[in-house]
Amino acid sequence: MKNKNRIEEENRKMRYLRFIVDTTFARLHQNDLSILDSIQLIRSTKQIVLNLFPEKEAVYDLIYKPRFNRILEERVMSN
Repeated sequence: MKNKNRIEEENRKMRYLRFIVDTTFARLHQNDLSILDSIQLIRSTKQIVLNLFPEKEAVYDLIYKPRFNRILEERVMSN
């Protein structure tokens, strides 16, 4: 039973992670945020992710950081 609960908790955290990251990507693509506000949003998202998965900063940096940086670069280049 404990394994099942751990798996359910992990699945819940993963769904929340996807929701937070997808929401951040959508918000960044709307272009109604300043660059500074966008950076703050990314920092806040990272903190939420690390609160969910405290020992996974390297994974965050590998998967999400480049994607967020690419969006920021596109926004800077388009302005």
